[in-house]
Amino acid sequence: MLFVAPKSKRIIALTANFAYAFSDFGLSHLYKCEIPHEPCPKNYVRVKMRAVSLNYRDLLMIKGAYNPRQELPLIPCSDGVGHITETGEAVTDFKVGDRVAGLFAPEWQAGPPSAQNIRQTRGGPLPGMLTQEIVLPAHGVIKVPEFLTDTQAATLPCAGLTAYSALFIQGNLKRKQKVLILGSGGVSLFALQLAKAAGATVIATSSSDFKLEKLKLYGADHTINYQTTPQWSRAVRELTAGQGVDHVVEVGGAGTLAQSLKSVAVGGTVSLIGVLSGTKEELNILPVLMNQIRVQGIFVGSKDGFQALNDYISHKQVTPLVSQVFGFDEAIEAFKAFEKGLHLGKICVSFN
Repeated sequence: MLFVAPKSKRIIALTANFAYAFSDFGLSHLYKCEIPHEPCPKNYVRVKMRAVSLNYRDLLMIKGAYNPRQELPLIPCSDGVGHITETGEAVTDFKVGDRVAGLFAPEWQAGPPSAQNIRQTRGGPLPGMLTQEIVLPAHGVIKVPEFLTDTQAATLPCAGLTAYSALFIQGNLKRKQKVLILGSGGVSLFALQLAKAAGATVIATSSSDFKLEKLKLYGADHTINYQTTPQWSRAVRELTAGQGVDHVVEVGGAGTLAQSLKSVAVGGTVSLIGVLSGTKEELNILPVLMNQIRVQGIFVGSKDGFQALNDYISHKQVTPLVSQVFGFDEAIEAFKAFEKGLHLGKICVSFN
């Protein structure tokens, strides 16, 4: 069925529009459903999705662990890429056929965040990207580098931008500086790639020797198994001639922060990103004071930051690491694979 959308710039072919949603918390409650086609207002664009990338936040959202008061039903996933199939009459920055990603925080356009713009985030409370078609405000999308595949580009909005914000926008990373990344999740892998592209030395930790070997192949200069070396901060000091690192990409949270503070150099930065090991722990804050350590919270980033990330990876030809790709009909299986935590690289859902 074809029709010309009123006051729009596209002839639309209407087909069934399917999405995944959950009406109760728990992965067992995630289901595929048909949803209606939304109108495309004058300042909006219609996007036919091509790929979605899964984040730990998405899984927590589905389980009710991220925001137990989240209104349901909700379409999950903050990160996705697609092609514009329709533009509203007032849209001038985009055209039909442009490949774009949705912004994690669409109202955070530039500068520092505000209490309002960082509360409106894609995949909760705003509807997520795990849908065949989505209508988004034109200011809430951004073009992605042409050299990336759809699945690679889909990894940028949350994990990629978070790592870039930590290292460059907040951390001002310089060549020959030293970076410590914790674990091998999406943000940590991006941080490894981005830091190496900048000429930094990277120390990586993991509990898996297999993953540590892979991290070496991806560019890590030194690796530490934190399971066999529980006091891994001492190993970091040894690897840096007692000085410590300039940056710590801290994704562990309260359970690892004390050792991260012991690992960072005088005047260094700890970018606090994740809470995998919890949010509450007794902590000695004296090293922060005595060593003038900067502990910086990172909550993804702005649209301007996303554009800076795009420019950087295009210049450096950084290719995001994708571990597994599932079909749209296999989205639930993709989340189950993600939950197992055996992957090294992003897990994506392809709509092709």
